[in-house]
Amino acid sequence: GSAPSCTQPYNASIFNVSAMSFGALSGNAILALNGGAKKGGFAHDTGEGSISPYHRVHGGDLIWEVASGYFGCRDERGRFNEALFVANATDPQVKMIEVKLSQGAKPGHGGVLPGSKVTPEIAATRGVRPGEDCVSPARHGEFGTPIELLQFVERLRKLSGGKPTGFKLCIGHPWEWFAICKAMLETGLTPDFIVVDGSEGGTGAAPLEFVDHVGTPLQEGLLLVHNTLVGLNLRHRIKIGCSGKIISAFDIARALALGADWCNSARGFMFALGCLQAQTCHTGNCPTGVATQDPLRQRALAVPDKAERVYRFHHHTLAALRELAQAAGLKHPNEFRAAHLVRRVPDNDVRLLSNVLLQLPPGVLLEAAAGRAKWPHRVFALYWPQADSRSFAPLKVEAASSAIDVERVVHESAA
Repeated sequence: GSAPSCTQPYNASIFNVSAMSFGALSGNAILALNGGAKKGGFAHDTGEGSISPYHRVHGGDLIWEVASGYFGCRDERGRFNEALFVANATDPQVKMIEVKLSQGAKPGHGGVLPGSKVTPEIAATRGVRPGEDCVSPARHGEFGTPIELLQFVERLRKLSGGKPTGFKLCIGHPWEWFAICKAMLETGLTPDFIVVDGSEGGTGAAPLEFVDHVGTPLQEGLLLVHNTLVGLNLRHRIKIGCSGKIISAFDIARALALGADWCNSARGFMFALGCLQAQTCHTGNCPTGVATQDPLRQRALAVPDKAERVYRFHHHTLAALRELAQAAGLKHPNEFRAAHLVRRVPDNDVRLLSNVLLQLPPGVLLEAAAGRAKWPHRVFALYWPQADSRSFAPLKVEAASSAIDVERVVHESAA
């Protein structure tokens, strides 16, 4: 992290375990994931269900995800509790703090773990009562505006003892993301990292309408976040992680080329655990012991064997990534750029991605916002004026002025 209050920077692997909670996954699955992460030297995101005893057995690096339910750091009424947060966040095993704004599988949607599934173990981990519904609200109670979000991130960073602190989101309306960026410019507060979650992400705990139709896909969301930060001269201060159907070495290479600094994978590591996509996650009847709290079914997952498979999946995926980088003449995968990839476009043409996708030069959005340069794309011309650092709702901008901006951008693009 580059923030002055980030005094415990973390050197993350380029490929890590994405957010999956204890409760959604079995205790044996968590043991195997963290055991593999410990052996391979990569990070394990806890998911919003907090840090369970199973996360602590092997001592693998943890990224603690704090969501709207504040599990692991909540009082009896579900409000954020500083003392409980400090107790977990200052644990040396916890390397980074991630505030979950939304996830690709169900952006804008809360969640409920029915009381029948809230076992004593899950209740103790999350700080709720056994047998009662475990609710994640659709919004956070500790902040309601972009500025308050950044202040909350700064607060958590300091409470954690200076550990890298950021947030995860699936891009929705552009003005919401631009509002956060305006808040960064106005306050000088920035997260140490942002994880962009694509709408390709999956879950067993969301309506199909959200899983299939809500949120921005990873490529578009990642490009918007990366380009915006570059255009505002903020990119050097903020690392970008990403997730959303990232499984193979090529998936990682493509994400790095589009602007990511590292990638997270959930389903890839679930496959390593033995997931065979039975699609019974929500029933508790997972046949491979991955997504169940049934002690008998969990026995299907042999922890030592699966921990080794988790480690090997990570190891061999990065070996393949290294070979891709070498084939491209690169010294490190972080040198992948859009110019290293090609895309087939209509009329049987093949073009470099750098000639197809938007790539902003540094500072151009600052110049455009000040009226000293043209807007580089209509998404900025239309939605930047509507963004408000004091609200996630859009400002009411005169339709005529917005139309003129868009008309100018479209005309110049055509020229």
